[in-house]
Amino acid sequence: MLLSWLGWRRMTGRAAASSFVRSAAAWRPSQIQGCFAMAEDLRTVASSQAKRLKSSNSREVEEKLEEDQDGKREENGHEAKRFKVNKEDMEDGTKKFPKRKIVLLMAYSGKGYHGMQRNVGNSQFKTIEDDLVSALTRSGCIPENHGEDMKKMSFQRCARTDKGVSAAGQIVSLKVWLIEDILRKINDHLPSHIRILGLKRVTGGFNSKNKCDARTYSYMLPTFAFAHKDRDPLGETYRLSRETLELVNRLLACYKGTHNFHNFTSQKGPRDPSAKRYIMEMYCEEPFVRDGMEFAVLKVKGQSFMMHQIRKMIGLVVAIVKGYASEAIMERSWGEEKVDVPKAPGLGLVLEQVHFEKYNRRFGNDGLHEALEWVEEAEKIAKFKEQHIYPTIISTEKEEKSMANWLETLSNHDFNSTACRTHMDNRDSKNSDPEGSDGCGDDSD
Repeated sequence: MLLSWLGWRRMTGRAAASSFVRSAAAWRPSQIQGCFAMAEDLRTVASSQAKRLKSSNSREVEEKLEEDQDGKREENGHEAKRFKVNKEDMEDGTKKFPKRKIVLLMAYSGKGYHGMQRNVGNSQFKTIEDDLVSALTRSGCIPENHGEDMKKMSFQRCARTDKGVSAAGQIVSLKVWLIEDILRKINDHLPSHIRILGLKRVTGGFNSKNKCDARTYSYMLPTFAFAHKDRDPLGETYRLSRETLELVNRLLACYKGTHNFHNFTSQKGPRDPSAKRYIMEMYCEEPFVRDGMEFAVLKVKGQSFMMHQIRKMIGLVVAIVKGYASEAIMERSWGEEKVDVPKAPGLGLVLEQVHFEKYNRRFGNDGLHEALEWVEEAEKIAKFKEQHIYPTIISTEKEEKSMANWLETLSNHDFNSTACRTHMDNRDSKNSDPEGSDGCGDDSD
């Protein structure tokens, strides 16, 4: 009987069952009863194993069901790991909204705000991110507790603009619920001077600050800032000559390349490696007249910028063109000695664009993601600048005269004195920005 029983267990299919039945016909009743008992035990064991297998398979299916397409290609070139189902996916009635990593294209006028970065628990100084997080929560894109702890939504800004600084192309990365009509719903809860102009899906490990290759800033200023202190008329009637524009562009072009900008920021010594920054281009565009005053826009593109760096770069060029300093001061400012570099007002500074060229080359045409370029949004960006950024700069300059008042302080600077700093010790290299050396403060992160 035992051999017959083992034979049955080893055989499969209908033929095996039929063979066992013919063999069992000659058994005694006690044998048949014992066989049924063993069969019952086997059925119980098999049922228990089936349940465990089903549970295991169910977990595997669940883990793979919501696998993000972004995980198919890790940024190190290897196949992605499997991710568990996001427990924070949201259900609205019968519809489920997945939580995904995205970037938002932002434009805002910085007047009246104490910069971009949020200071949780400090309501005294309002920031752009305060309004943004509120809109994300109220629109249903993120849970309320994520607004209190922004790390929970993997939030990262590309550049941390300072008090009063505006942006036409700020990029933030974060995880949100992809609700229907998401851009409209977010904008419905934002003031008109803050707009979300675009949204794109990105890889799961994307970080808008770390993946940024370069940043482009513009600086809008009245052209009387370039009027020579001894021979040119001052005030709103001044018009920039072709000769002066060429001089400005020649000086701005001197910044191209890698230089030591320790004199163009704070808390960095001449031997701090992070003080060296690479500038790709810098130039002044053709002037234009608004409300009877002539303005010009300067553009600068660099890998990264430190606190106050752009404003000091512009301030030094203004001092040279106006006749307060010689051109030789630019070379000296990149050396180890301490040079007095004036800082232009923050009013005209605008974050124009952030660049993700390496990311675009790798993921922009992989069939899963879009290149982080905003050609289709260019018209909306230009419209926002004309409606909210440029009018604010012009009206504020006319009312507060920030550039005119700052120009009067240039005579207080001593551009000829030098304080040798070659004796400074290694403490200089230990000074760092709050978020690392990749340019914090008003110009960029």
